[in-house]
Amino acid sequence: MVFSSLLFLLLFLAVVMITYMAVKTLRAKNIVLLVGSLIFYAWSGPLYLLLLCGMVAVCWFGALLIRYYKSNERLKRLSAAITVSICLLLLGIFKYTVFFMETWQAIFGVPAVIPNIVLPIGISFYTFQLISYVIDVYRGEVAPQKKYHLLLLYASLFHQCIAGPIVRYQTVAYEIEHRQAVPGGVSRGITRFTIGLAKKALLANYCGSVADVLFPTAPDAMAQIPALGVWLGAIYYMLQIYLDFSAYSDMAIGMGLMVGFHYEENFNYPYMATSVTDFWRRWHISLSTFFRDYVYIPLGGNRCSRGRHVFNLLLVWFLTGLWHGASWNYVLWGLYFFLFLVAEKYLLRFGAPTTNGRYIGRRAYLLLVVLFGWFLFRFEDMTALGYALRGLFLGNGSGFIGRIWNVTVKTQLLGNLWFLPIALLACTPIVPLLHRKLCDAAQKHRAWHVVRSVLLVVLPPVLLCLSVLSLVGDSYNPFLYFQF
Repeated sequence: MVFSSLLFLLLFLAVVMITYMAVKTLRAKNIVLLVGSLIFYAWSGPLYLLLLCGMVAVCWFGALLIRYYKSNERLKRLSAAITVSICLLLLGIFKYTVFFMETWQAIFGVPAVIPNIVLPIGISFYTFQLISYVIDVYRGEVAPQKKYHLLLLYASLFHQCIAGPIVRYQTVAYEIEHRQAVPGGVSRGITRFTIGLAKKALLANYCGSVADVLFPTAPDAMAQIPALGVWLGAIYYMLQIYLDFSAYSDMAIGMGLMVGFHYEENFNYPYMATSVTDFWRRWHISLSTFFRDYVYIPLGGNRCSRGRHVFNLLLVWFLTGLWHGASWNYVLWGLYFFLFLVAEKYLLRFGAPTTNGRYIGRRAYLLLVVLFGWFLFRFEDMTALGYALRGLFLGNGSGFIGRIWNVTVKTQLLGNLWFLPIALLACTPIVPLLHRKLCDAAQKHRAWHVVRSVLLVVLPPVLLCLSVLSLVGDSYNPFLYFQF
């Protein structure tokens, strides 16, 4: 079950929210959220619910031991190390065993049989959340949660358990036991959720359908796409990745607001960045800050020799790539950004752009770097990756637009001329900027206040209806009615 499924929208979320609003005490509301979250997680595989509950139990007990041994630094450190190691071991077994065995088999021919280990949904997210909790307790930044079921609620909250953002326990510790959902927060949450849903159902899914046609992962299919198609497909994939990831964060933040939780922002319009360093301050912020606070800084950060600093960055970006998926293309993707970060730090010495020309040039540089990075992210098959890269520069023999104006490219290009600007607009802060101007005007003029009020009432149900129609099937996708 995912946020953009009709089952989730029309049944699960509706039932959970109605029940949540019906009960009066915070204890009862937490029980509703916990039961709902466990049902949501178990939907993908009941057995893996035991893994989640077991890992939470280990971290719950480990954090209590850390607090118990607070005056004995050796035992305190040992408790933290064992707890974190168990979490990492379980993550490694389920996520990376097959990957490393396949790599070993490719090099040495053994083992003959590789076990089929199914990856538990969301394990990367809730493992990192629990690790951050244990480390923060060890550092004395947060008190251990004495009630197991409340720690389980934190780790399993269906808002962010399977798709992020990575929520620190200290961010929501107070709200777990003391929050209040106010009407204004509920309204903002509904609006934010429907915006995220529309971003996923109407924009990201549509970008993905175009990318699947012009940017296929099968080598034979990729070899037939002319250069214009490869460029167009790569751009649509670039848009899909951002719109998809940020949409889930929007929906998580919105659902959190509906019940009184305030999650931190996870994306800050990363395609508006002017350097790779700036891009990673804006992209998947919760993951970047996790690696910064729990890996990079403990290793010494940049307060060390140049060689050690480069090593610290290398390790962080190797792990960042590996976290995204158990495949070497993700590792290469992480190392690709490592090279640019080191270059910007020690060779290019980027500062803030000082002129419009430099600003535009830096923006173009960033977008090209990220675009080529998504090639590594997209293709696990190196043959397909090779065809895609060669195709960009007319290397596949298919020409720029195809020998006879490739029908597929023509259809996708002309049929979506109106859609591409909308998708590009959604990747910029223009709409939030217009909303802020509307809010400022509403404080000064009653007419604009009426316009804003009507918009806030009308927008969520309209976006919800359009999204549901889109999810029902392509035949109901409103975008298809406007193709040329």
